[in-house]
Amino acid sequence: MSYPDQLKLDNQLCFLLYSASRSMTRRYRPLLDELGLTYPQYLVMLVLWEAEGQGLSIGEIGESLMLDTGTLTPLLKRLEQNGLISRVRSLEDERRVDVCLTKEGLDLRSRAEVVPLKMMCDLEINEDDLAMRDTLMQLLQQLNAKLAGSE
Repeated sequence: MSYPDQLKLDNQLCFLLYSASRSMTRRYRPLLDELGLTYPQYLVMLVLWEAEGQGLSIGEIGESLMLDTGTLTPLLKRLEQNGLISRVRSLEDERRVDVCLTKEGLDLRSRAEVVPLKMMCDLEINEDDLAMRDTLMQLLQQLNAKLAGSE
């Protein structure tokens, strides 16, 4: 690739990833509207559902989603206002706030189970196409390793 070509927007991997992420989020919106969730709230719920009803600290949720507390706190407040989670200060360490699913939050899981399948059908993605997930995971791991090395 010649020098001028490397600065073309369409040749930027970062722009393709950014654009794909924004488009994917927009495609999720109608499905998540039915659940009363935004995409970031959906991600929080995925982490909590995966924990099988075990409470997680805000730090643990943030680590899973690669979000800082300042970004996560408003999401959690809204989920709590909507009756899907509760936040409880830990008895062992009062600096720690645990997040637990309420009955409504647990019940929402069964309604949310159709979302990934609907997305795959909507986008006409088959299992072979999902190999890109491995490539993206590898890229993410490389980026995180480089970021950790530069801190």
